[in-house]
Amino acid sequence: MKASMAPQSALTLTRLALALRPPIAHLTLHHPPLNVIDIQMMDDLDRALAEIESHHDISVVLIAAEGKAFSAGVDVAAHTPNTIQEMLAKFHRVILKLVTMKKVTIAAVHGACLGGGAELAMVCDLVYTTEDAQWGFPEIKLGCYPPVAATALAALIGQKNAADLILTGRSITGAEAATLGLANRAVPQAELEATVQGSLNHLLRLSPAALAVTKKAIYAWDSIHFDKGLARSEKIYLEDLMKTEDAHEGINAFLEKREPLWKGK
Repeated sequence: MKASMAPQSALTLTRLALALRPPIAHLTLHHPPLNVIDIQMMDDLDRALAEIESHHDISVVLIAAEGKAFSAGVDVAAHTPNTIQEMLAKFHRVILKLVTMKKVTIAAVHGACLGGGAELAMVCDLVYTTEDAQWGFPEIKLGCYPPVAATALAALIGQKNAADLILTGRSITGAEAATLGLANRAVPQAELEATVQGSLNHLLRLSPAALAVTKKAIYAWDSIHFDKGLARSEKIYLEDLMKTEDAHEGINAFLEKREPLWKGK
C-alpha cells in the first residue's frame, strides 16, 4: 500500500496523494486526523480519478488512507443549507466515477470507515479490511441518511441487512463487514498490506483489456440504473429530508456536541 517510490502526479492535491506506478495507481487519503471527506477532498478525488482514467497504462487503482482511519465520513459541517447541494453533487460525482471507471478499484480499509467513507469503499470492486476496522452508516443519528448506501447497499448485502445498518446507524467490525459482503476479506492489521499485495499480484497477471471489459459486464447496479437511483436518492435528500426540522437539529447537535432534541417534523 505504500507508494513512496512511485512517481507523484503532477496534480496539486491537498487532501490526498496520487502516485502512479503503471499498471497501478496508488490513491491515498491524507486529511488528518480522520480523513474526513470535505469539499476540497471531493474536488481532489474528482481530479485524481480523471487523471487516472486518462492513463492507458494503469489497470488497477488502490485506494488506501494514512493515519488511524480510512475515513470517518463526509464533513458534517457541509450539511448546511448553503453547501448541502454542492456537497452532494460533488460527492456523488466521485462515486459515479469510481463505479463506472474502466480500472479495477481496490479499497484497503483500516480504522474508522463510516458514512461517506464507507460509501467510498463499498463501491470499489474489491475491498480488504482489517478485522477490527469500524464500519457503519451513522447518518440516521444526525437525522439524515446515506444516499449512496440507500441506493446500492441492498445490492451488496441484501435488503434486510442494508435496512438494519442504515436505519439503526450501528457500527460493525471489519470481520462482520466481510461476513455480510461489504468487504471481500477481513484480516488482522498486520496482514492487510500483504493481502492487498497478493490481490494486486494476481490481477497484474491478467489482461488489462479483459479486466476493463469484464468490469463493465459485471457492473453491479446496472440493472437497477444506479445513476438514476442515486439521483432520486439525492433529490429526496434535498427536497424532503433537508426541509425537516429534525435534520437541521441533528446536524446542529453534532456540531455543538450535544444530544439532539427530535421534534418528529
